Amino acid sequence: MTYANQESIKGNDPDKAIISAALTGALTTRDQCKAIPYTPEEIAEDAAAAREAGAAVAHIHARTENGSPTFSTETYQEIYDEVRDRTDILINFSTGALHEPVETRAEYVREVEPDIAALNMGSMNYAKYSEDREDFVFDMVFENPFDEIRELLTTMQENGVKPELECFDTGHIGNTRPILQKGELETPLHFSLIMGVLGGIPATVENLAHQVRQVPDDANWQVIGISEDQWPLVGAALAMGGNVRVGLEDNFYVEEGRMAADNAELVEKAARMTRDIGREPATPDEAREIMGIE
Repeated sequence: MTYANQESIKGNDPDKAIISAALTGALTTRDQCKAIPYTPEEIAEDAAAAREAGAAVAHIHARTENGSPTFSTETYQEIYDEVRDRTDILINFSTGALHEPVETRAEYVREVEPDIAALNMGSMNYAKYSEDREDFVFDMVFENPFDEIRELLTTMQENGVKPELECFDTGHIGNTRPILQKGELETPLHFSLIMGVLGGIPATVENLAHQVRQVPDDANWQVIGISEDQWPLVGAALAMGGNVRVGLEDNFYVEEGRMAADNAELVEKAARMTRDIGREPATPDEAREIMGIE
């Protein structure tokens, strides 16, 4: 076996790695990368290509035709239908937002019923700093109080949607404990360990190992590395028996100085890395079984 030990594997499958493709993001634009999909048809085509490249999950933020974020239930339904017409990839909708009411985000989860929905597990400063400019590119507070977390979670549980517990720091993992104690979370849990956002935990392999130690023993986990930190963390996570997320939401580059042609090219690299250490990319059906999605 090439992965570290059973403790680091936790609830993951040691032979299969779930690769998620984060197709759009909320802040990325075509001014930054021309391959960002905007329309439901473009997102669906990207999802199908990512599936062919080895992804089992497509993580999606809805966009308008000009690229602005939207939380329209109608748009999310159109995205779901277009993706499902083309591929069996698991559909994961974001519920994160800076100023959108929780009721609006709960509505499209309730009405569309994706396979998975991301659930941000805590509040934080959320910023990006440019060392070249010596200034902040953006600087905001990402608010996720417990009452909103629990409202979104209840909507997911009542509609058969698997919550993906997005944790930007160690305290966010700990925020699951009172919710578990109240019986409002169903196992197996699925954690996303997001690393490299200013305001959250820095992206190092040492910090990844620390984060994994906080995750319950029977839980699944994946790493999400931001920008140039993505590929070292993908390699470390795969070696530890974890799952991984790649995609243009998080990182534009296949390697330093070479921008990816599309999301599928990033998935292809992640799939190749998975096979290089003796594991195989999970299919959507295998991912359903690993994550406990009915």
